[in-house]
Formats: sequence, C-alpha cells, structure tokens
Amino acid sequence: MSILVRSIAWLLAAAVTFATLGPPGLRPHSDLGQDGEHALAFILVGLAFGLAYPRRRLRIAAASVVLIGVLELMQFWAPGRHARLADFLVDALTACFGFAIAAAADWTMTRLRNNAALTSEGPAE
Repeated sequence: MSILVRSIAWLLAAAVTFATLGPPGLRPHSDLGQDGEHALAFILVGLAFGLAYPRRRLRIAAASVVLIGVLELMQFWAPGRHARLADFLVDALTACFGFAIAAAADWTMTRLRNNAALTSEGPAE
C-alpha cells in the first residue's frame, strides 16, 4: 500500500510540475478558476505526500513549501508563464492544509484502532 500511495504522490507532483511549467495551452482548465485549480491540485499533493510519508510529514511539508517556491520562481524562465506571489501563497497554504488533513486522518485511524483493540480485549477482571 505504501508504494502505491508514494507512486500516486510522485505522479501528482509530476503532473503539477508539468501544469505549472508546461505550455499554457496544455494546462487543464476547470470552472474553479485559477485559484481554485491551484488549491485543489496542491491539497491533493499535500494529502498524498502526507499519507505517503507519515513519519517524515513535517520535514516533507517544509520541503514542499520550499519546492513550491522554486517551482513558482522557475516560471520566470518558462515561456508564456509568470510567477506570482499570490499563486505561491495559495499553493503553499493549500499543500500544508493537505498535510494537515493527512495528519488528522492518521490520528483518527490510530485512535479507532486503539479503541477497537481495547474493546476486543473485553473487560478486565
């Protein structure tokens, strides 16, 4: 399962990189608008990496924010693209939100497992 989640995380990162630096005409568009598209993409990336690397979640989240900044700056050299502080803020904040969702899901699953284990042991005599 871990390899599957990690593969999905890296594929999402590759897709976001292509959408960010690739030709503007090949970028997917939706009714969400630019900020909505950015938010959805980076929440999914943060969630996927947060689930893929639970023991290193904080370090990976910090590295993600740095790499999102680098990705935004690389747009200065990508034809037809432009770097924006607002895009960086939306991308970084929503990626962190995705990491937070992953942490909350992990915490919830751990509590449910612990409660199930306590319940299955039965009452102590």
